[in-house]
Amino acid sequence: MVYFGSDYLAGAHPEVLERLVETNLECLSGYGTDKYCDLAKEKIKQAVGVPEAEVEFIAGGTQTNAVVVSTMLRDHEGVIAAKTGHIAAHEAGSIEYTGHKVIEVPQENGKLSAKDVKAFCEAFYGDENHDHMVFPGMVYISHPTEYGTLYTKKELTDISAVCREYKMPLFMDGARLAYGLMSRGTDVTLQDIAKLCDVFYIGGTKAGALCGEAVVFMRGCRPAHFLTSVKRRGALLAKGRLLGVQFDALFTDGLYFEIGKYAIDMAERIKEIFKSRGFKFFLDSPTNQQFIVLENGFMEKIKDRVSYGFWEKYDDTHTVVRFATSWSTTEEDLKELETVLDEALRA
Repeated sequence: MVYFGSDYLAGAHPEVLERLVETNLECLSGYGTDKYCDLAKEKIKQAVGVPEAEVEFIAGGTQTNAVVVSTMLRDHEGVIAAKTGHIAAHEAGSIEYTGHKVIEVPQENGKLSAKDVKAFCEAFYGDENHDHMVFPGMVYISHPTEYGTLYTKKELTDISAVCREYKMPLFMDGARLAYGLMSRGTDVTLQDIAKLCDVFYIGGTKAGALCGEAVVFMRGCRPAHFLTSVKRRGALLAKGRLLGVQFDALFTDGLYFEIGKYAIDMAERIKEIFKSRGFKFFLDSPTNQQFIVLENGFMEKIKDRVSYGFWEKYDDTHTVVRFATSWSTTEEDLKELETVLDEALRA
């Protein structure tokens, strides 16, 4: 079996694991107050290019989204997201569980548009009954999106402008940010994101860490007593050093970006493997996630030899599946994928 189901199926990148082992016997203070968390925060601030940014570590993506959204919104506010956004579709109602509504708006290939966000806000405030409704208090986007697509710098700039017009923070889910930053076609840098977003996170879980996300608050946006709020929501890791050590490793000598580039290179190879055999793509993804339309009978032929992710039904006889690459994808994996596909095509 070769595994392309997601980018967090293997453990930690060897360099990250090595640092965890090296520091394992050190006795350090808890809850993220250790020297490795401090070192990692400084390296992230340097990479972002904003020394006054504030960085916090949380163990997982769903926890991060729920904590950030619920601590930054007021009681009467909800968060605008694409209908396909992770908080709207695949987080089991975690935002609603905190008492806030996910306000779904239209999307195209997973992306929100400034036009649609502005149209929603205009309609909301134009309704004389809006005091009886959930106010839009934040905009949530993913980069890359759930379909592996990316925002351009202009698209981000336009969304950011609408957010500032309506005094809503712009929150970027960066669970797979490494693959967005290292995509061959992107014009968005980490510094651009820091300029245009009010809060974003740098995903570790899906980019070489065992677990962990680094939340970056810009321009004083971090809520007061944030650590207390994290603990109150059950998301504070006692052994916070585990997150600090990993992000210190990821942001030493460009490892985080190296991991992203490697996965992109492997995804481009997978794209060519499927293209050369005439398979249909659901959309053109420039990141480590590739979405292929497979005939249901063909899926049966390969499912015991190749692991992939179910995405959605395409029609009665076809399904959209996801093939994802990561730091652990190997040349042998790609060769085996070619063998499996060729044998199934001949069968």
